[in-house]
Amino acid sequence: MAEVMTLQQILDAYGSELDGSPSVYCGTYRKYNEGSIFGAWLDIAKFDSYDEFIDVCRQLHADEEDPELMFQDYEGFPESLYCESCMGEDTFDKILEYAKLEENDREAFDDYLDLGHDYDLEKFREAYCGQFSSKVDFAEHIIHECYDIERTMGSLASYFDYEAFARDLFMGDYEMGYNSHVFRVF
Repeated sequence: MAEVMTLQQILDAYGSELDGSPSVYCGTYRKYNEGSIFGAWLDIAKFDSYDEFIDVCRQLHADEEDPELMFQDYEGFPESLYCESCMGEDTFDKILEYAKLEENDREAFDDYLDLGHDYDLEKFREAYCGQFSSKVDFAEHIIHECYDIERTMGSLASYFDYEAFARDLFMGDYEMGYNSHVFRVF
């Protein structure tokens, strides 16, 4: 265990500003069962390692001999990574990885997860096609990127049904999230 810190030192070094950075509220089951919600919001991105995180959580509750940590709330990371009682090292590392994503990438990754995909940044990056204002906008993008429709159809190109093409694309080959990010379906 590192040098024992006071509550104020813990808050100064690791406290969360609740500004959207991945954070958890760390209390204990004992305190909760005794009617106390004493704890602190901790900014996960301020820790260098899982061991440091657990050490600080235990120091926060040094008044208990063997504190059973309880993460009573969270913000700034996907719900699928939240667990009230069992944040393991793998989950902690994923939250840190998520915190390092650019804001737009986080929003896109949230869409990917909301569509029911597992937490896998490599598959996410492989599937990601971009953000579009609508499915029809994406269909137009595909047509203009992949086909020279004006050359092959001439003046008939203006009659191309982008809405029908979009419906076909999103029947199984692509999906769009709540924030309009599009993904290939594999």
